[in-house]
Amino acid sequence: MVKKLYLVVLIIAILISSFSILKITKDKEIIKKNNFGELIINKINLDEELFSINSSENTIEKHVTILKESIYPDDDNSIMIIAAHSGIGRIAYFNELDKLEINDEIVLIYKDKKYIYVVKDIWEEKKNGYININKEKKKQLVLTTCSPNKDNYQLIINCIEKESN
Repeated sequence: MVKKLYLVVLIIAILISSFSILKITKDKEIIKKNNFGELIINKINLDEELFSINSSENTIEKHVTILKESIYPDDDNSIMIIAAHSGIGRIAYFNELDKLEINDEIVLIYKDKKYIYVVKDIWEEKKNGYININKEKKKQLVLTTCSPNKDNYQLIINCIEKESN
């Protein structure tokens, strides 16, 4: 009798746990559907939400952040500039950004449209509040974070939209 009762309790606990996991997954899906966009870099296992430039969530202290100088990818002259922390901690989204190499692919989803970029250039420059970027003739994505190797330097990854076949 005790074994049967234990088994029933165990089954109920598993069912409750399963419903909780389903609810959490469903909540995450709802959040993803409501967000502004997404940055996906498979090489470094990054899949993060993006928020509008004017959103209170678009801050480097919370998320991967679109800089105000950006021009959204639905514009022919677009240049998306995205920054995030590196180092350690839960908001160090770009901790492995330095592992990217020329021709690696990056996906940007904006307003339910997928844009694929390839890494064209990688460099570091001294931090001074600005990033020196040459505007490409193609749609452009620039990722930046602190240099993992040099104090007071920033890592810059310049990407251009991938040619469609």
